[in-house]
Amino acid sequence: MPSTPLILASTSPFRRELLARLHLPFETANPAVDEALLPGEQPEASALRLSEAKARAVACLFPDALIIGSDQVAILDGHIFGKPGTHENAVRQLQAMRGRCVDFYTGLCLLNARTGASHLRGVPTRVTFRNLTDEEIENYLCKEQPYNCAGSAKSEGLGIALIAKIEGEDPNALIGLPLIALCDLLRIENVFPLKA
Repeated sequence: MPSTPLILASTSPFRRELLARLHLPFETANPAVDEALLPGEQPEASALRLSEAKARAVACLFPDALIIGSDQVAILDGHIFGKPGTHENAVRQLQAMRGRCVDFYTGLCLLNARTGASHLRGVPTRVTFRNLTDEEIENYLCKEQPYNCAGSAKSEGLGIALIAKIEGEDPNALIGLPLIALCDLLRIENVFPLKA
């Protein structure tokens, strides 16, 4: 058990479910961060910046905690696909991605609010999408409504049916919280999920 409180700076039920796998007690907090990209910002830099911004946004509420922030972007042909927000945007995203390889980049931050030290890690995942028909895209979006999900596809749900192949170092990264990298960062802060 960590002696320092652990806080997940996210309201995502999927990130919460992933973190629970580590059997560490934690709380969640809404970071309420503006996720707009900065002019000229590279996708990888954006994901890292926003993951740290989310962690720092809740640090004032938990000054003695270890805070986890995470953010994800999808990249195709140099263009960033963030959260679509609307049905129409999600249709456009999935139409652009069908039959293509899309790079997802998940930024992870573990912030020690007490010391101010932040540990950052970026985890890439390459996803090959099936050559979907417009009808399949429409049916998927009506059933799952992934409008708050980068790239408009929830691989942890029905979105897995959109995908032909996933390549990456951490199967959890695509869902939004790379647990392998998180375990590495927790060890830096002397938190060991497997310790008695």
